[in-house]
Amino acid sequence: MSAPFMRVVELSAFGGPEVLRLAQRPMPVAAEGEVLIRVTASGVNRPDVLQRMGRYAPPPGASDIPGLEVAGVVESGDAEAMASVGIRRGDRVCALVSGGGYADHCVAPAGQCLPVPSGLTDLEAASLPETAFTVWSNVFDRGQLTAGETLLVHGGTSGIGVMAIQLGKAFGASVLATAGSDDKCAACLEWGADHAINYRSHDFAREAMRLTDGVGVNVVLDMVAGSYVARNVSCLAEDGRAVIIAVQGGVKAELDAGLVLRRRLTLTGSTLRPRSVAFKSAIARALRAQVWPLYESQRLKSCVHEVFPAQDASRAHALMESGAHIGKLVLDWSAVSSF
Repeated sequence: MSAPFMRVVELSAFGGPEVLRLAQRPMPVAAEGEVLIRVTASGVNRPDVLQRMGRYAPPPGASDIPGLEVAGVVESGDAEAMASVGIRRGDRVCALVSGGGYADHCVAPAGQCLPVPSGLTDLEAASLPETAFTVWSNVFDRGQLTAGETLLVHGGTSGIGVMAIQLGKAFGASVLATAGSDDKCAACLEWGADHAINYRSHDFAREAMRLTDGVGVNVVLDMVAGSYVARNVSCLAEDGRAVIIAVQGGVKAELDAGLVLRRRLTLTGSTLRPRSVAFKSAIARALRAQVWPLYESQRLKSCVHEVFPAQDASRAHALMESGAHIGKLVLDWSAVSSF
């Protein structure tokens, strides 16, 4: 009897969106501490694009198949590990993974699985883990945002941006967001931002100071780095924190170190993908306790811009690179025929 196979979207080479192709791989088996998920939907994220371009290798031991988040049904796994996080075979879950998400089956650490919030489809749930884990870890754990403070979110219409706007508002902060057009600024306001700044027509740092009556913002979530670092520093309030999570504007920056000293500023950053299962599982527990109830009560909503059949992953990547989307892009495995 031949070994079972699964359908995947893999990289035929490094390059443009056209290198993504539908293929077969041997079915994975859940190891100790893991579950096997029959995937119905896979989230698409910018790190997937970087991996496709050969600029973001998977961490040691992770699958070479792209994809960092999935939603579907638990088929099998480590019973003790599943019991420890309150999931069982047949449950609908979404999960953060280190790779392998672009497939109709995926293994995930049990601790990185969360139940699909009631009222959400799998397509909506697949859009949550990467952004929710990232925002919680960086805005609330590292950035220590608290109620009554002001959060500045760069890239407000990205998946992470929309999540950060919603969570910032849900936990009592004022939120400023930047975006690259008036239409995108309007979308930021629709998703809850108090103010939106078109960075093409306005100096965001000067606007942030104006909008805070010269006090500055308490936390900045920055996906750009490069020249943004100095400008972030210039608009941080005393004891402010800037958290860098990507370097789309470059890895080098010059800044006024005197401001850092005088205002007692904190500049920090992180990458989530290579962190340990224990670290990510702790974030999952916090999300389940503090964020998932907000989805259950519909105070938070998923933001899926477009759904693509999984075999059209190349179109999803092209759209992500164009920057024309608002929120998340998702791959649908239910529309893929068998080989």
